[in-house]
Amino acid sequence: MKEFLLLFRQSEYAYRELSAEDFQALLKKWQDWTGGIAAQGKLVSNGRRLSTEGKVLKPGGVITDGPFVEIRERLGGFLVVQADTLEEATTLAHGCPVLDAKGCVEVREIVS
Repeated sequence: MKEFLLLFRQSEYAYRELSAEDFQALLKKWQDWTGGIAAQGKLVSNGRRLSTEGKVLKPGGVITDGPFVEIRERLGGFLVVQADTLEEATTLAHGCPVLDAKGCVEVREIVS
C-alpha cells in the first residue's frame, strides 16, 4: 500500500469566533471523519492543525512573515493515509469537514 498526504486548505476561517457548542460540533465532525478512516485501517498518522503564524525562508537567506503570503488559501492541517491508488486516497478525503467551510483537500502521494 502507498501513503498519501491529505493537506487541508481553506481561506481564512474564524474558528475563534465559534461558540463553544459549535466548536465542539466541528471537532466531533473531524473525529468522526478520521475515525471512519481509522476503522478501515487506512489511517497512518492522525495529523495536526497548523499554526497560522510562521516564516518563509527564500533563496538568498530572505525571511518573510508567512507562511501564506503567496497563496489564497492557508494550509490548516494534514493527515497521512494508506491507499492502493490516488483515486482511493481521494475517496477517503470525501466527507472531510474542511469542505463544509468551503475549503479543499489536496491529495498527494508520499514518495520514498
